[in-house]
Amino acid sequence: MEFHVSLVGRDDLAGQIYRQVKAAVLDGRLRTGEALPPTRELARHLSVSRNTVGAAYDRLTAEGFVAGRTGSGTYVQPGGFDRAPESAAGQDIRPVPGWERIRVPRMDRPTPDFDFRAGIPDIRLFPHTAWRRLLAHWFRTSGVGSPMYGDPAGHSGLRAALARHVGVSRAVRATADDVVVTNGAQQAFDLVGRVLIEPGTCVAVEDPGYPPPRQLFRALGAKVVGVPVDAEGIQVDQIPDSARIVYVTPSHQFPLGMPMSLLRRTALLEWAERTGSVIVEDDYDSEFRFSGRPIEPLQSLDRAGRVIYVGSMSKVLLPVLRIGFLIAPRSLRTALQAAKYVADLHAPMPLQAALAEFIEEGLLARHIRRARTEYAQRHELISTALRRDFTGLVEPIRAAAGLHLAALLPEGTDDESIAERAWDTGVGVLALRPYRKAERGRPGLVLGYGGIAVPDIAEGLRRLHSCLTG
Repeated sequence: MEFHVSLVGRDDLAGQIYRQVKAAVLDGRLRTGEALPPTRELARHLSVSRNTVGAAYDRLTAEGFVAGRTGSGTYVQPGGFDRAPESAAGQDIRPVPGWERIRVPRMDRPTPDFDFRAGIPDIRLFPHTAWRRLLAHWFRTSGVGSPMYGDPAGHSGLRAALARHVGVSRAVRATADDVVVTNGAQQAFDLVGRVLIEPGTCVAVEDPGYPPPRQLFRALGAKVVGVPVDAEGIQVDQIPDSARIVYVTPSHQFPLGMPMSLLRRTALLEWAERTGSVIVEDDYDSEFRFSGRPIEPLQSLDRAGRVIYVGSMSKVLLPVLRIGFLIAPRSLRTALQAAKYVADLHAPMPLQAALAEFIEEGLLARHIRRARTEYAQRHELISTALRRDFTGLVEPIRAAAGLHLAALLPEGTDDESIAERAWDTGVGVLALRPYRKAERGRPGLVLGYGGIAVPDIAEGLRRLHSCLTG
């Protein structure tokens, strides 16, 4: 590793080198066993004599910070100095209001033995061999001599493939020019916020609902209003007319799981046209529908150009791919592409190109069919067990799609304590409370089935049952 030393003037050069290396050891930037640059190399880099560097190393050696090894080099010695460097306090620097209130979830928590966390697909179902082949093909061909940067809107082949995919599978009306490829759905929400939200803009969200968009809009300066949901979805008559944006999950309400009724979807579109507002439709896992008729997206019903449709590959393939997309009315196309450009230029081109071929070869459709069959079995097992074995303990909410379902608990139950108790027994389950903006609403649990294998479901639910009765 190249070590940075900065010299000022021509006085006490050996002392300057000594102090900077010593500080790096004490701060933990240079760790035990790491080699210092050879004296000849560091001298050439600093334009000083080799004797100057040697004098600094001799002093460090005498004090026990480093030791020379004949024919090998100079290495940092053990001394209890291995620690992470301390960051500058910056006590007088504060972020703009909003960002400090966002609670970032723990990503380092060990995977539970029985993983019922929501939003996690089964990585064992992912077609790794086909994906590696497509990525390798890109690096062998297009990846050699390709332009350094790409179109901020996304890989042209992927945009066309996504437009066809959602057109066929979800009846979404779009061309390749309408698609902007993003780093996950969350960036799509960020781009929408950048081009539509000003300080004080009223944004309505489902309550309970998915927290990250709500937190993002508030951090961008919006006045976020929670709107209650019932068995038919968001209560349109409770949306304030002052709202300029409404964020909804109509195909599979997150986290409760019910779809928005056709009557309610029609009412929401009429409301948006009357008020001149924008609807952000998050269609995050509708590919996995197990029964009943497919729920038509708001975008396909929209005739006034009020809907921005957001999709993601996180649930369909893998979250770590971070590929999402949005489809917006033509009037927003230029602004959204500009927002993507200033945000991060574009999503990774190798992944975009591989996904385009993955869709064109029919591999995505095949993968969805296979995954849907597997998830349907898990969904049925959990739903049946909750109705049969958890009578009086939970009230399951019927859902016919997606990768999770929800169950309400009796009034007054501390669902967060139950979720923590379950984690202590090896069962990963989520409480409903963190998804609520307001204090009102029944407590409950959210159970995903993408991360748990069929043979583990019965034991996982048995342990959860013990947590509810113990």
